[in-house]
This record gives sequence, structure tokens and C-alpha cells, in this order.
Amino acid sequence: MPAPRPLIGVSTSELREAKSVRPLAQGEPRQHEIALGLDYPEAVDARGGLPVILPPIEPEGVRPLVARVSGLMLSGGPDLHPSAYGAAAHPRLGPTEPELDHFELALLREADAAGMPILAICRGMQALNVARGGTLHQHLPDVVGDGVEHRQTVAGSRPTHWITLERSSRVGATLERARTKVNSFHHQSLDDLGQGLTPVAWAADGTVEAVEDASRPFVLGVQWHAEALAHRPEQGKLFAAFVDACRRYERSARPFARAA
Repeated sequence: MPAPRPLIGVSTSELREAKSVRPLAQGEPRQHEIALGLDYPEAVDARGGLPVILPPIEPEGVRPLVARVSGLMLSGGPDLHPSAYGAAAHPRLGPTEPELDHFELALLREADAAGMPILAICRGMQALNVARGGTLHQHLPDVVGDGVEHRQTVAGSRPTHWITLERSSRVGATLERARTKVNSFHHQSLDDLGQGLTPVAWAADGTVEAVEDASRPFVLGVQWHAEALAHRPEQGKLFAAFVDACRRYERSARPFARAA
């Protein structure tokens, strides 16, 4: 009998204003919409999870929502507003969506408190860091220059720069390598690290490319868009490991609760 498929929540990437939505013939009228690339749920589905998309909702709904899933995957998206970590806006700050920020940070804190497996991708890794009290570099070129192209212009399915991984870390052991090539679509990055997070991968310019909490069964953030590389065997293993952790969490009568 096949193993049960754990229900895994996948956060929304962005909110789109009605004026920016292209209407379809015979379709619905323009309205405020949520958007998420299909690569995210497809990567979960292909490794045995059941993905469910989580739209921003009011704060009182976060706890019962988290209680119904066995894992949380945070997607990429726009810049986090610096007010989330007590900073003033940088002149190069991109578009922000505070409504989405508030929801995702509440979602992360609730899932984290429940000891739930978390896979945070690109903006998701930045949100995980902020949810745990960390801060961000708002415009990475100011910090590391332009030696590494962190915002590539080619398709996400094409890796463009190398990173070094801590071989003994969860992500290093899962990918089974100490170096790998990744894609890159960001201009912000981690600055002060959030509580319990350890850097385990770096770009050649020192940019943190992955963090994890070694005290937990599965809390991992990656700066690259792993979902767009899930067709590559080593990146596919990352999603398989995440789904396995969600399956174990679902089966556990006593989830690994993080101390308050």
C-alpha cells in the first residue's frame, strides 16, 4: 500500500492589482488576484505531497489553517517591506505587498511553533529569517558588488552561478555535493541571522544561499529558485526530502514542538 500523501501548504507568490491583469475573452471581470508559478505545486506533487495554495487571510484564520497541513513551503515573490524588521526603506527597494508580508510572517511563526517542516524559497528564505528576528540587505549590489549575477536574465530552468555548500549540513547531504550550480532571481539577501538559523551555503561573493535549523527535523531556506530546477536530480532530492519530513510529521502523535 503506498504511503499516504501529506497535505502541504504553499504560500502565494504575489498579489496582482486588477489593472495589471489581462482579461480573457468570455472570462471573469478584472479583480485583485493571487499568483503563483505552477513549478511550486508541481514539485511537491511529483515527490508525493498534496499541495494546497494558501491565499492571504485574516490573522485569526492562520492557526486553524496551519493545523490542517503537515508542511509549509514559502514561495518567492516581491521584496519584504523593511518595516517588518525595523528598517527604513532603501532607495532601490522594489514593490512590496505588506498584506502578504503580514500573512506569511504569521504563517511562518505558527508553523514554526508547531514544529512543522518548512521549506522556504528565495523571498521565502528571507521571510523565514525575518520571522525569527533577522534582518535583510535591501539591495545586495551595495554590499557585494556585481561580481556574481544574482538577478539573471535567462530562464529559471538554467542555473547561472556556483555556490558552495556545507557538506555535513542537511542541504549538503541531501544534494550529495559540496558545490552546485543554481539560478538566481533576487536583489535582497540575509543580513543579521534569525534565531536558530545557521548559514550552510554561500555564493562566491559571500552571499548566504541557504540556512537551516539543525535542532529541528526540517527547517530549510534556499535563496535560489529550487522549484524551477526540480527537474534536475539533485534539486529533486530536496523536494523529496521535504515531503518525507512532512509525511513523518503527519504520522507523529507528538510533533516536534519548538520551545517558545
